Amino acid sequence: MTLQEIQNQALQLPTGDRWQLVQVLLDSLKREANLKPKRKNLSRLRGVAKISAATGESNAQADYVTYLTEKYQ
Repeated sequence: MTLQEIQNQALQLPTGDRWQLVQVLLDSLKREANLKPKRKNLSRLRGVAKISAATGESNAQADYVTYLTEKYQ
């Protein structure tokens, strides 16, 4: 059965049955989303918050102030 056939049949169901079908499908998607590891998202962020010891904290703060000043002018 194709997706189009399933859609056509679903649209012929009574309203209550369609809502029940929607709920079943949403629950299914939530379960699948919870099973997938989210490491990929976190791996892209690794090292973002690190401040180099060579630059020092005051340089980082000054750079950030400069960045914000230029961004919002």
